[in-house]
Amino acid sequence: MAIKIFIDQGHNPINPNAGAEGNGYREQDLVYYIGKELEALLNADPNFEALTSRGSPTEQLGTSLSSSLAARVNAANSWGADYFISIHANASDIVSASGSEAYVYSEGSPAYDLAQDILTGLSEATGLSDRGVFARPTLYVLRRTQMPALLLEVGFITNAGDAALMAEDPALISRGIYNGILTYFGL
Repeated sequence: MAIKIFIDQGHNPINPNAGAEGNGYREQDLVYYIGKELEALLNADPNFEALTSRGSPTEQLGTSLSSSLAARVNAANSWGADYFISIHANASDIVSASGSEAYVYSEGSPAYDLAQDILTGLSEATGLSDRGVFARPTLYVLRRTQMPALLLEVGFITNAGDAALMAEDPALISRGIYNGILTYFGL
């Protein structure tokens, strides 16, 4: 039976819940395309079935921050996803900040190991540094999902190199994430 992975492309096209901006890019646009590329890779593999939270770049989820987050979690829960991956772009006042990191509900969870494998896959594919996996039990999408969940900060939108990579080669980033998923499942 296929492993069901729900891919949440973080944020909305406009507020409420719009994302970070940097180097002429918007987080919600970059992660939309990375998520769709990852969905296509997973759905082309008979071991997986994938679904994204946003079906089009203009799709708006919810009418407030809380209803936007709830829409993503409720979609994954009602679909019966086995794993939940929320894709984001990081931001910092320090423009040299670079690399990928992930957040999970707790360090002892299956999501922790999956997040580590995804960060390794991303680093190997893109050359971005692996900044580690951190427990963030307060994050709504990690707290309210009924399956192992992780929030992935692919790179820094405020770093010119990271931002260009996310904008110009979303397929490379999604391939790195996919490779990490394959490693986790021993495929």
